[in-house]
Amino acid sequence: MATDLSTEHRPVSQLLGDLNGRDSEEFRLSDEQVEFFREYGYLGGVRLFDDAQVDQLCDELSELSQPDHPGREWWYEYHANESSDPDSVLFHALGAWRIAAGFHDLLWNPAFCVPASQLLEGPVRFWHDQLFCKPAGHGGVVAWHQDYSYWTRTKPIAHLTCWIALDDSDCDNGCIHYVPGSHRWDLLPITGLAGDMEAIEEVLTEEQWECFQSPVAVAAKRGECSFHHGLTVHGSFANHSPRPRRATVINVVRDGVCSDSDEPLLDGVPPVPRGQKMDGPFFPLLFDPADGV
Repeated sequence: MATDLSTEHRPVSQLLGDLNGRDSEEFRLSDEQVEFFREYGYLGGVRLFDDAQVDQLCDELSELSQPDHPGREWWYEYHANESSDPDSVLFHALGAWRIAAGFHDLLWNPAFCVPASQLLEGPVRFWHDQLFCKPAGHGGVVAWHQDYSYWTRTKPIAHLTCWIALDDSDCDNGCIHYVPGSHRWDLLPITGLAGDMEAIEEVLTEEQWECFQSPVAVAAKRGECSFHHGLTVHGSFANHSPRPRRATVINVVRDGVCSDSDEPLLDGVPPVPRGQKMDGPFFPLLFDPADGV
């Protein structure tokens, strides 16, 4: 019988090996990398996992993609196809950390937590995870959006997304694209997550739309990640290649971010009263630079 892993706030498998026993300093981003993130709102090319670790995650993903898998009651959301077009598939799910040991343990990877703390400028608290998978040949788009537009039930804006490639990802199979500098824009209205890549044009100024004529594609090898600010506009195009494009995402906040709703922040999670700091078993503290662990 599957166990809800949200009760465990430490690694429960061998995914990370000896990573947690190593000096956190070796995982720090350079000053140049941090400055790049500050300037452009994203940073790519950060290695989190080796091939064997990615293989373990992909094995777990194969089971999680079966709708009748054990532990399915613990998903926050589960969409076998987020797209409204059955011929354009985007598998999207939230909550794998509660179900599969590898997806649980990757949250505590110091190769992720240490850079996240640098970019957030403080302790790192978990928000939620995601899976975004595009099958070969008919993978759907993830339309242009700002992550925080889906997170306004929390404040202030001190959010960070880590997008992790489980397959080599490039323009052919639908890698992530960023609009540099868009993290300085105001919050935009939601125009849909899995539909029209051009829909966002209707809510942009003429100057903002000009920025969409030269977005930056960030290719990634399996096991590499990119980080982006909660307001950075990003999206990814369809996968018509013969290769899948699978990714997992970790969303975190700087410790101290509060609930801005008296409703549950995630489906099936007890409410955190408006104005109260996000904490408790579903929003564990992952890393505090003051402790170094």
